[in-house]
Amino acid sequence: MKLKPALRFGDLICGALLAFSAVPAAAAEEGDGWLLTLGAGAGVGPKYPGADSYSFGPLPIFGLRREGTPLPFEAPDEGSGFGFLSDDSTFDFGPTLRFRSKRQEEDVGAAVGEVPFTVEGGAFAQVFVGDHFRLRAEGRRGIGGHDGWVGDVYADFILRDRDTYVFSIGPRARWADDRFHDAYFGVTPTVAAATGLPAYNPGSGIYSYGVYAGLTYMLDRSWGVYGFAGYDRLVGDAADSPIVRAFGSRNQYAAGLGVFYTFNIGDIDGD
Repeated sequence: MKLKPALRFGDLICGALLAFSAVPAAAAEEGDGWLLTLGAGAGVGPKYPGADSYSFGPLPIFGLRREGTPLPFEAPDEGSGFGFLSDDSTFDFGPTLRFRSKRQEEDVGAAVGEVPFTVEGGAFAQVFVGDHFRLRAEGRRGIGGHDGWVGDVYADFILRDRDTYVFSIGPRARWADDRFHDAYFGVTPTVAAATGLPAYNPGSGIYSYGVYAGLTYMLDRSWGVYGFAGYDRLVGDAADSPIVRAFGSRNQYAAGLGVFYTFNIGDIDGD
């Protein structure tokens, strides 16, 4: 179960908050009850893909899982969704969802056109290679906004203690089609005439590489903290965009920190 950020965020941080809102509860002794986690924090990320300015906003934390299960792992920047198989399955797949905030011309500082709020829906597949390594891939289609196809590949190294902490770190590769690139990085002849930028028609391909790290740490049986940090570097046609070169940055950073509280809510199955 996950919460949507209450305030406007840009690009990756918006997706990150959705993923982080499922911060797991502390493990307890085996039982039939459920543990509810509630918390909040703050996060920061780029206002839009290629921005050199950042947005701050709340980081809601919400989790629900069975009593006695270990702290699960979820990467900070993966989409919001659920797997069709069990949590302890080596392989899993299912739907995923992500949101991208509206890019306004005032965010860029030039009349380059706005990109409406986008809902990205799609699917993921992942596989655990042993206890400490996970591979995951997501493919999503934008509904409204950029209307393009995007994909992310994750490779995470995971360290964990059943009841105390889960730490992860790993590289990223992000791909998008020409519709996504046109929306955020392209310059039409009309925009070129209005801004003085050269016309630019980018193609599909990988638009960034990066690395993300996340940590869930239990201070005691009830209280815990959650944090993440990430970096992406624009490459290819995205990095060469006149919009990025004149008004943005190839370097994209994101971070967040929150605190949460876990308590037992009993048997909600009614057994």
